[in-house]
Amino acid sequence: MSQPYLTSPQKITTMPPGIPYIVGNEAAERFNFYGMRAILVVFMTKYLVDRSGELSPMSENEANKYYHLFLFANYFFPTMGAILSDAFWGKYRTIFWLSLVYCLGSVVLALDQTRLGLTLGLTLIAIGSGGIKPCVSSHVGDQFGPNNQHLLSRAFGWFYFSVNFGSFFSILLIPWLLDRYGAFPAFGVPAILMLTATYIFWSGRYKFAHIPPVGKSFLKNSFDREGRAALGRLSILFIFVAIFWSLWDQSGGEWVLQAQKMDLHFLGINWLASQIQALNAIMILAFIPLFQYVIYPLVNRVVPLTPLRKIGAGLVVTGLSFLVSAWIESQIAAGLQPSIGWQIPAYALLSAGEVMVSITGLEFAYTQAPKHMKAMVQALYLLSVSAGNLFTAAVHWFIANPDGTVKLHGADYYKFYAWLSIGCVAVFVFIARKYQEKTYLQGEPEAAVPLTDAPTGK
Repeated sequence: MSQPYLTSPQKITTMPPGIPYIVGNEAAERFNFYGMRAILVVFMTKYLVDRSGELSPMSENEANKYYHLFLFANYFFPTMGAILSDAFWGKYRTIFWLSLVYCLGSVVLALDQTRLGLTLGLTLIAIGSGGIKPCVSSHVGDQFGPNNQHLLSRAFGWFYFSVNFGSFFSILLIPWLLDRYGAFPAFGVPAILMLTATYIFWSGRYKFAHIPPVGKSFLKNSFDREGRAALGRLSILFIFVAIFWSLWDQSGGEWVLQAQKMDLHFLGINWLASQIQALNAIMILAFIPLFQYVIYPLVNRVVPLTPLRKIGAGLVVTGLSFLVSAWIESQIAAGLQPSIGWQIPAYALLSAGEVMVSITGLEFAYTQAPKHMKAMVQALYLLSVSAGNLFTAAVHWFIANPDGTVKLHGADYYKFYAWLSIGCVAVFVFIARKYQEKTYLQGEPEAAVPLTDAPTGK
């Protein structure tokens, strides 16, 4: 007889044994996603071919539009994954089977570089990745009970560390493969890593706590009084998180195209424009412990740091990164050859904003979700990423002129987003003050306790 799965968190005070398998899976899967994402705009503007094999590239504005539409779809499908997970399959089965769909999409991208192959491959990846996303982070939280909940923040930190560990190496390697050997190996290597990620996750199946789905009562439970209250509170806050992601995801599109117009010889190395995104990953690896163990404790001595205050500060810092990009664009417009080194302070500010908004928001979304709605609230959080990218795609559609020019270009384009992010904080402050925080963890009694009373492990 096969070994039975665990159906609740183990009663231990240490880190749950399934966490390394989830973290290892996430590192390999993020290698796939960020490697593919790093070269997507460059591929569409330089390598895309028609059915006869002749080059048929997109314009920069068109490529940026479709890039953000892909990210919109990628973060829209988590709603489907959340329903499958919480109502029918459970998190483990949802992650495993949709990972196979993800693998198929990666293989299609490697084999077919036409617009048809691009569309089919990205659609399968969006379905697979989107279905997985709300389940993986909530699957992390499901491994914890009352006895080791003080380690939850640390586990989410390592989870996010694995994301950037995988993405750092892929962002350096995959653009190099595209430049030297073409699209087949550039998309093929991430496909192999996705298969590896799926195997790692399958290997830990007996280590995980498999929280059972609630069945057909899912929708009724999701929209009970408690569920409606949680969704209502979080939905308003996630509008502001959407603004953050509208800016952040431009580092893989608009910032890459900006880098192509800069002097890419820096520190004795001739960089590829797509490789500069690796700055974000390496900075996040350094900033996570810096913020958790140095900056947050120091600031907390002066001003009590709630999750919502971190998010508000992160929106301001993210806006400042786009003011740096606006200055770079003004130098390009003036005919100078600014060094790619000038993007370093922009990435530093963007990465600091990511630590404050994304990591905090990820944990906040989990802890604020009632126990029967963990994946659904994660999907709601990811819908904010989707909405942010849909907004950016809409901007690119709106500013396009029939003759191929754009209405909003150069430094003005980046200033628009900078003031959008900084200006929205004036409204966010009033919303955050009225928010009533509650936390729900697996294995706890049904009554919720204030988030401020829960140990943070920091």
